[in-house]
This record gives sequence, structure tokens and C-alpha cells, in this order.
Amino acid sequence: MARQSLHAVTLVVDDYDRAIAFYVDAVGFTLLQDIDLGDGKRWVRVAPPGGADGSLLLAEAANDAQRAAIGNQTGGRVGFFLSTDDFDRDHARMLAAGVTFEEAPRSEPYGKVAVWRDPWGNRWDLIAFA
Repeated sequence: MARQSLHAVTLVVDDYDRAIAFYVDAVGFTLLQDIDLGDGKRWVRVAPPGGADGSLLLAEAANDAQRAAIGNQTGGRVGFFLSTDDFDRDHARMLAAGVTFEEAPRSEPYGKVAVWRDPWGNRWDLIAFA
């Protein structure tokens, strides 16, 4: 049987360095790659620590259409889900680093969760599955 995995999902941002600073310093992701592709374009990937598969490809908007999509790539819905093995630890660390949570943590049948936003308005769940 073939094995596939999701390598990366593009997240359009206004500035590479600002996005790296937020996702690495505030959220706690690891910078996997930052490769200069010339003409101001870079290949920038970040991923949660300890994650085996999946990363974000941070893509700086290059035109008006891309700039218009910043922060609304999922039409206002929660579009990204950050799973953790210790909700309280990561929630406290993210709050201390200035991450904006839209709500207090809540318990759902599937686990403990709270919605947060990145500086561009993209909505995320921090979630610890039950």
C-alpha cells in the first residue's frame, strides 16, 4: 500500500520575517527551511515541535489578490488545528507570548479546545484530544 502524507499547507502572510517571528517565537513552531529563491521570494516552512508530518509554507503575498486573501483563506472559519499533548502548558505559554485567544478553554466530547488567531486573522484551534 502506498504511503502519503500532507507535506505543507500554504499560509499567505504580509511579511516573511514577521510570520517567522510569530510562528516560531510566540506559537513555538520550529523553522524548518528559509531558502532565498531570488527576487524577494523565499521558501519558508515552519512546523510544530515533534510533529512528524505537515508544515506551514509561509508565503508572502505578491499581488493584490493574494494580499486580499491574507487572514481569510478559510472564509472566517477555523481552518487550522494545532494538536498538543499538554493543553494547559501550551495554552499558558502561548498566552504569555501574546497569542490572542478568542475564548477560554472549553471541554468538548473530542477534547479540550480553545480558538486563537494569528496576527493576520487566521483562526486556529489549540486542541488536546481526549
